[in-house]
Amino acid sequence: MNKHTFKATVMFSFLVFIILTITMTLMGFLAITLLNLGIIQDPMTGLILLISGVVSVILGTIFSQFAGKRPLRAIFSINEATKEVVKGNFNVRVDEDTPVTELSSMAHNFNVMVKELANTEIFRKDFIENVSHEFKTPLAAIEGYVTLLQKKSLSEEKRAEYTERILFNTRQLSSLTGNILLLARLENQEIEVKKESYSLDEQLREVILLFETQWTQKELDLDIDLYSVDYSGNKELLMQVWQNILGNAIKFVSQQGQIQILLRKKQKNIIVSIADNGVGMDEDTIKRVYEKFYQADAARTGGGNGLGLTLAKRIVDLHNGTIKVSSRAGAGTIFTVTLPEEIQQE
Repeated sequence: MNKHTFKATVMFSFLVFIILTITMTLMGFLAITLLNLGIIQDPMTGLILLISGVVSVILGTIFSQFAGKRPLRAIFSINEATKEVVKGNFNVRVDEDTPVTELSSMAHNFNVMVKELANTEIFRKDFIENVSHEFKTPLAAIEGYVTLLQKKSLSEEKRAEYTERILFNTRQLSSLTGNILLLARLENQEIEVKKESYSLDEQLREVILLFETQWTQKELDLDIDLYSVDYSGNKELLMQVWQNILGNAIKFVSQQGQIQILLRKKQKNIIVSIADNGVGMDEDTIKRVYEKFYQADAARTGGGNGLGLTLAKRIVDLHNGTIKVSSRAGAGTIFTVTLPEEIQQE
């Protein structure tokens, strides 16, 4: 028993002693009153009551000294463990085996809390490492190209090439920063997203036109079949979903490849499907496709930052929808987003 536990046990016993002493005093006062009133005729009876009270105080105090040790030990165990957590030690655990139900529940909840904190700490470290890596790569590229641009003998063709690569990496940094900020805002979203009624098919057409340069350069065959659908949701956030999914489809499809974009209503759901006949994904990639910063090897050369699909899933979740992926390596990919149809308010 350490010094703090000993002091607490003594204080606990002292409190019990005070309570029992007060009780004994009241009993003595009651006995004297009963004697004065003649209710108790024999003075020995009052003396016996008084002696019994003294013995009860002594025995009660001794008993509390032993009976209070285990509950107090549990409390101090949680106290010491809390100090370890403050120091950053998330591996500490407390014993949940105590006869007091409330203390056992407290110990269990403490262990669950520390486990969650440990997971959060691991995630935080991974997040920082990933962010550092993602920032370091384009920054190193920019530094390298700027260094090359300082050469006076550099041809105009090379100068233009290096300038374009600097702009590309700058856009990568801007996209990464924007995605991190948006993801942080969405993950802390505690209220419903602001919704407005708008034409979902028109929004998808806008997204297709945004990528016109890319799909024109690749000479892609686009199969577009969009039903006329009005939807109530966050227009700005859903724009991010379609941009991320279609952008990936264009990125990973081969020259003169095919992309199919469908918009349908089915029962009380709205279904958007974007399919391509590109490189596809293996089983491991499919399982991790929504993880922050996860990129398959093929993606690392495609200019992504591993946050697009994480954002897409979070946004769809906020709309009470689902996003599913079907893919095989070398056989293309299909992303299907299902959104519950909102009742339009007139």
